[in-house]
Amino acid sequence: MSSFVDETRLKVRSGDGGSGSVSFRREKYVARGGPDGGDGGKGGDVVFVSRRNLATLAHIRRRVFYEAKNGSPGGRRRMRGKDGSSLIIFVPPGTRIMDVSTREMLYDFDKESEGEEWVFLAGGHGGLGNWHFRTSKNQAPIYAQPGKPGFLREISLELLLIADIGLVGMPNAGKSSLINALTSAKSKVASYPFTTKVPCLGVLRRGEQERIIADIPGLIEGASRGTGLGYRFLRHISRSACLVYMSDLGDVDPIHALRTLKRELELFDPGLLKKPSIIVGSKTDLDESGAKLDSLARAFPDSEVMGVSVFSPEKLSNFRDRLFKS
Repeated sequence: MSSFVDETRLKVRSGDGGSGSVSFRREKYVARGGPDGGDGGKGGDVVFVSRRNLATLAHIRRRVFYEAKNGSPGGRRRMRGKDGSSLIIFVPPGTRIMDVSTREMLYDFDKESEGEEWVFLAGGHGGLGNWHFRTSKNQAPIYAQPGKPGFLREISLELLLIADIGLVGMPNAGKSSLINALTSAKSKVASYPFTTKVPCLGVLRRGEQERIIADIPGLIEGASRGTGLGYRFLRHISRSACLVYMSDLGDVDPIHALRTLKRELELFDPGLLKKPSIIVGSKTDLDESGAKLDSLARAFPDSEVMGVSVFSPEKLSNFRDRLFKS
């Protein structure tokens, strides 16, 4: 889990075009062959491609400079130089590419798709060989074009997880236990705060249906201003289609915890509160009378409120059914 990387910066460069060739036809019994210099090959492009089997940007962070291959020079007999190989950079869906200096978003892989391609920097064009420049007055030109240079840019990559369901809550709200119970995810679980230090994805399946669930590290009061571990991961919530607000029914005041959570999300991005959502009172086994769950429902009358416990197969089954309706 420590290898989770959701942002990095790098320089990328497309390839230079190959130079055109200055060459003249040389054959037996041909005293004065004309120009036959070939064109240079095109420089390689810089291409980003999405891959669903990638979950982080860790594989990109190992290097800070990437470049495509240059085109080869032209040859004799109008032989065109070989095009430079393009540089292919694979990224997980949810990656957005930003210009470092302006913070302009250049491209957003905002769909959970495989093989989406974006050509970021085109390689330089190859130069023309000297046979292009023959005229009636100059039948033996000794000039050929140089290749066009490639382009160099510095960019930053940011990953925003794409999920159907985003689990959000204060530390120890039971998010990790819930995602582990619902899916094959292996989110770390312990009885102390901040057990989850990176987002965790799990897939809930029923027949041919599936829901991708994201366990977002616990948020605390002040998270929207940079306090706590959860701040770095607030942006991951933005791409969840439905939010599940989790409040620990074993807490002294689960209502206050939930209001604090919603306030932090609103301060970070008011649009988050407009997403479809469910309020979940977790650890119902610690609220045997159901009084705290009832108080949650009364405090948020316009929201759907459910109780869940990983020790209750019936409650888990009801919650699972509800997620497939989202």
